[in-house]
Amino acid sequence: MAETAGRNHKRTAARAAAAALTAALVATGTSAVAADSPQPSISAAQQQPSAAAAKAAAAVASNFALFGVNSAGTAYAYRSNLKGGLTARSLNGSGWTGVNAMLQVANVPKSSGDSDGIWFRENNGNFGYLKFDTDKPVQAGYGWDIYNKLVSPGNIGGAAAGDILARDKKGDLYVYLGYGTGKVTGRIKVGYGWDIYSEIAGNGDLTGDGKNDVVARDKSGVLWLYKGTGNQKAPFAKRTKIGSGWNQYNRLVSTGDITEDGRTDLLARNAAGELYLYRGTGNAAAPYAAKVKIGTSGWNSYKFLF
Repeated sequence: MAETAGRNHKRTAARAAAAALTAALVATGTSAVAADSPQPSISAAQQQPSAAAAKAAAAVASNFALFGVNSAGTAYAYRSNLKGGLTARSLNGSGWTGVNAMLQVANVPKSSGDSDGIWFRENNGNFGYLKFDTDKPVQAGYGWDIYNKLVSPGNIGGAAAGDILARDKKGDLYVYLGYGTGKVTGRIKVGYGWDIYSEIAGNGDLTGDGKNDVVARDKSGVLWLYKGTGNQKAPFAKRTKIGSGWNQYNRLVSTGDITEDGRTDLLARNAAGELYLYRGTGNAAAPYAAKVKIGTSGWNSYKFLF
């Protein structure tokens, strides 16, 4: 994972992100990062110059960059190389040591399919949104430490903005609908028994029906597809089995269409630090093509991969 040198980055601001959130939530406890300490920052990943032409010939899907954040709190980004792999990483932020969850989101639909910024959860349970290349975090909630899994699957509630799936320690699943500003609605309970899953991933349409779907891996390594319905009160149809042997991976993540061919893909990291790509097919019965290794080692250096 060679670091890119000389890349023209946008400014990485976001100073006082954690401190500003805590000021807004003063009753909930102290911030994970002191106000006079260096503050978290993050910038948008630069689009490949030829990507726009490639997308013009395909249906636009979410095609977020892949972000990795290491234990030192340094954020790196990777984009599609338009050849089925990823570009060399670029430095896109620092200071993310006071958080325990990071998610990308597209708040406003754009022809580029890119994300607008990130949601993040501080160690004290405060939840906020930070738009790329800004220094003004948005308060999105507090008490989010009740959840042991947070997923940003794009729009699953029928509106335009990205939403959040949150699973609590009992296994109940909730949806928070995005307003398009980084803020979210109150939660809606949409399922129970989801504690059988060790991984949940998704950010786009896997079946070709125009609705966002998710996949979930159970503790025996079986992968299940939940087709989206577009109904915020019941966002998923009955699950269908689509694979087995997925316990070989310690992280499943979807940034949407990482290959920029118009279909939603899946990335999987194993214990050896290798990264594999599962290209989307658009076929509900077999939504992924055979795996292709796109990273040989070192991917376990990231605490967050999103």
